[in-house]
Amino acid sequence: MAIRHQLIRRPPADVWAVLRDADLYCRWVIGTHDSWEQEGSWPEEGASLGFTLKLGPVTYRSRTISRIHRPGERLELESIAGRAGTARIAIEVLPWGGDTLVTVDEHPLRGPTARWHNTALDALIQLRHRGMLARLAEVVESRAGAPAGEDVSRARS
Repeated sequence: MAIRHQLIRRPPADVWAVLRDADLYCRWVIGTHDSWEQEGSWPEEGASLGFTLKLGPVTYRSRTISRIHRPGERLELESIAGRAGTARIAIEVLPWGGDTLVTVDEHPLRGPTARWHNTALDALIQLRHRGMLARLAEVVESRAGAPAGEDVSRARS
């Protein structure tokens, strides 16, 4: 199973502030070069964010749709990967003392990746999540103390 967790040393409201900002996904989602609110009011159910992936010379544009939105607690997304299919990504945000435990559970949902889903694919997703959650923690913790709505640098590390 491709489930991974990360303790983020900030309260859940700080984590949620990053999750609800479509422009910040490119700062913590591995491989994403740019992201933006596309349709609806992110991350309300049915809203979508657009993103650009750059893998070497190849650039790919797609979108992610919010399927379940429980503010401050849970966000479930469906990410569209063209011919490869779609993936379900569930992000759970739990208070952990004064910190936050974030759990990500991702599984192929539709298309060839869903049909060929196996432990090797889960291992690759786990590696991606390790980096992604570390980046999420870095973005959340770097924004600590910033007033709500303050513009932050989009520079990638």
